Amino acid sequence: MKITDWAIIFVLIVGPLLWISSWDTEHLREANRLQIRYTASLRTAAQDAGVSLNRNELQAYESGYRSDKFMRADKEAALSVLMNTLGINFGIIDDPLALKALMLYIPAVVVIDYDGYFIYAMEESTGEDGDHVEEHRWRPKKPFIYRDSDGNSLAFTLDQQITVIDPVTGERVSGLRNTLASSLSIPLLRNADTFEQVRRTTIVHSIEDELGEVINTHNRVARKLGVHYTFTLPVIPQEDWNNTIDDVGILVFLQGIPAGNKYYNNYALGGGRLVKNKPVFGGKNPDSGVKYASEKSCQLPYLQDEVFGNARDAAAAGYFEAVCREEAP
Repeated sequence: MKITDWAIIFVLIVGPLLWISSWDTEHLREANRLQIRYTASLRTAAQDAGVSLNRNELQAYESGYRSDKFMRADKEAALSVLMNTLGINFGIIDDPLALKALMLYIPAVVVIDYDGYFIYAMEESTGEDGDHVEEHRWRPKKPFIYRDSDGNSLAFTLDQQITVIDPVTGERVSGLRNTLASSLSIPLLRNADTFEQVRRTTIVHSIEDELGEVINTHNRVARKLGVHYTFTLPVIPQEDWNNTIDDVGILVFLQGIPAGNKYYNNYALGGGRLVKNKPVFGGKNPDSGVKYASEKSCQLPYLQDEVFGNARDAAAAGYFEAVCREEAP
């Protein structure tokens, strides 16, 4: 055979393989691009929703009222912001039907409050006309309950505050762990490390157990509505759980959306605690014209004419860090 014949045979054999390889590579690129886009959209939405959790109207419910971690989580505001941001990021904000369809790929939204949690998920019920109704609803708030070997029920919070319920009388006693440890004969309260470990484990297991039930329900309903994807509870690293249960926040799952030749499966966290920064005061040296800033409102060699939220903002505005001089007694 001539060399040209061998070349033709080579092209006929290798050509389809190269085409398939190129096709797979392109699909992988598209899948990766969509994964990145979906993750960015989900994280942004969760962060926006987390911030909205602390939009309270009553001063008594503001963060720091009873505890540094106490606030009344505004779950409705968080859900509204979550769906609004997702709608904007996915380009469907003006399409109610598309937004409703997107909810089929959100098996659960968890709002972690100071003393319990809410789950927004698919529920099955019967309407007034007898028809079956499937729609997302808020489940009742669940407390973080632990029962010890003596039958005592302990309701945990996101910090050391705890409520103990006597199994016989039903009497409820609330207070800080170290305070109750001296007045109640409950071994768990006497060891701070063991208490913290049990508290965290109880919170995580409480949420995980209900999420398993919620996702099973979502699978059943989603199949009825034509979604051929099996939703599962993803493995959440311990570090993420630690971040989740340290403060009031939101946990959002997004699964089953096609991404190239794969399916997207991820979750995102959004924190709701307000962090109060110390103000940074700035002013201009009248002699040199150089602008300085300091975190302390103390006696400086120039008039203070600017206030910034943090040192970074002051530096961005051209202010140099100054060393405060203590006022003379």
